[in-house]
Amino acid sequence: MRRASLLALAPVPLIALATPVAAQEGADASAKRTRLILGPQLAPSWPGADRFSLGPYVDLSRAPEGEAFAFEAPDESFGSPLVHSGNLSFGPAFGFIGKRTAGKLGAPLPKVGMTVEAGGFAQISLTPAMRVRVEGRKALSGHKGWVGEVSADYVVRHGDDWLFSVGPRVTLGDAKFHRAYFGVDPAAAAASGLPAYRPGGGVQSVGATAGYLRQLNSRWGLAVYGRYDRLVGDAASSPVTREFGSRNQPSVGVALSYTFGGDR
Repeated sequence: MRRASLLALAPVPLIALATPVAAQEGADASAKRTRLILGPQLAPSWPGADRFSLGPYVDLSRAPEGEAFAFEAPDESFGSPLVHSGNLSFGPAFGFIGKRTAGKLGAPLPKVGMTVEAGGFAQISLTPAMRVRVEGRKALSGHKGWVGEVSADYVVRHGDDWLFSVGPRVTLGDAKFHRAYFGVDPAAAAASGLPAYRPGGGVQSVGATAGYLRQLNSRWGLAVYGRYDRLVGDAASSPVTREFGSRNQPSVGVALSYTFGGDR
């Protein structure tokens, strides 16, 4: 799953022992809406892959009654803001990458196990229509390296009725990450016939993402997104990429949304 966000549930409101009007105002102020987005997405099976895997495209958000749901890019990692300071916010970030085996790759190269990544992000809204986000995650398994992403999104919306976003992406990885997916050590070179290759850290890819949300009626909606990344630098020059992968890394997802609670 590429991302999911769960905003904190609001505390249960105190029941005011005052006039009925005051009690009603307190109930309205505490009302929340919940939106679930769920559907399939198709993405590269691992970094640099020329094959794709089908997985879930999922997001869960909450918003006060009468307020629009906060913008989230469709390709964000798991996580939601926990600390806010003006237009700046911070929070945890989690990522997942499926395992790469010699059989799936089609070459006798070392296996890279299922990867779970944990880290954090910082994002700032420069204007109501422009958000910039920086993210870093450390692999707890699998490739064992550090990865990061710098992104910007231009957002045009009409409340929750519809929202369109588009913006650039730069993906980074350290030497350990690049060597896991794009390197060829001497033993692997002898077994595969590929030249030995020892990449360093740096930019892995550059690309862009576009997403669209549309409310179909008071409850149901539609969400779609497309992303394209192009491997650059050591990742693009790797013999693993040239012989058994692709520099082109597209992703696409489509989902239905359902909104619980509120008047909508």
